[in-house]
Amino acid sequence: MREKCSARDDRCVRRPLGGRRDVAMEGRQPMNLVERVKAILLTPKTEWAVIEGESGDAQYLFTNYVAILAAIPAACALLGYSIAGLGAGHALIFAIFSYVIYCIVWYVGALVIDALAPTFGARKSLPDALKVAAYSSTALWVAGIFLLIPKLLLLNILGLYSIYLLWLGLPVLMKAPQDRVTGYTAAAVIAIVVIMFVIAAILGMIIFRD
Repeated sequence: MREKCSARDDRCVRRPLGGRRDVAMEGRQPMNLVERVKAILLTPKTEWAVIEGESGDAQYLFTNYVAILAAIPAACALLGYSIAGLGAGHALIFAIFSYVIYCIVWYVGALVIDALAPTFGARKSLPDALKVAAYSSTALWVAGIFLLIPKLLLLNILGLYSIYLLWLGLPVLMKAPQDRVTGYTAAAVIAIVVIMFVIAAILGMIIFRD
């Protein structure tokens, strides 16, 4: 059973799901990051239902989730590429720009998801799009841990699980019709990938210019 929060409440109580009492503190207190990551990766269908009742405040999502999870591939790239001989200076620059890219793409990705919603019979809602973009990216960010060891770089492909998370989240948060969610997911992924390539191209010119 979920309780509604008034404008004066400092936190929002999430409904218990599967016997687990989850409480996502908003405002002054952060969410349980580890539990959220585990739940969205291992039990995404039920976790999206929990996320549906939470706030989609951009600052809250960024501070308590995006800024932390997006740091995983950036930090691992810094260490891994430094060890691989790229050079500490170049590795640091790459890590910083990678981190900035992940954060920017999260927000831009939410804008894309929100903008595409009417095309696929879904509901426009930027707060919900921000949640979808943030939590569906979890697998991509966590898979960045393999950047620590260059020989395991191919295991980054596990980050594609984020596409499945996105596919599961769109019907729940954006209210996309089930028969159109695959097209919605494909369109969103293609648009976001194109944006990432554009940003990566700009990053490459900045880092590797003579």
